[in-house]
Amino acid sequence: MTVSAPMNWRRIPERYRLKGSYCETCGKAFFPGRVVCPNCRRKGKLKEQDMPRAGKIFSYTKVHVGPTGFSHETPYFIALIELENKAKVLSQIIDSEEEKIQVGAKVELAFRKVGKDDKYGAINYAYKFKVIE
Repeated sequence: MTVSAPMNWRRIPERYRLKGSYCETCGKAFFPGRVVCPNCRRKGKLKEQDMPRAGKIFSYTKVHVGPTGFSHETPYFIALIELENKAKVLSQIIDSEEEKIQVGAKVELAFRKVGKDDKYGAINYAYKFKVIE
């Protein structure tokens, strides 16, 4: 059975809607969402939250040899993005000039097609980020 794109979207909110969680006890945001706050443990009160669509590059690396299925995209950049609410997201950097990809560079969310099951199957999208000026 092929999983439809809408079913995928409903089952994986962090993939398509960048959903995370926010602890009302300690004030920290987490991505992906958590069931238990890693800081407060049982005392934490977590609430689902949409993550900001902007942030800055916290750290990055250039991938020269990609894993199976991604070797045609090399070289590409992977970055740890610190969102405006201080949550961190690991993502590919796209549509950006290499000299602009640096620690502290401002980025914004973009969605891109990453593949599909077969010619009749679900098209899969994922979040990625691009440098903004």
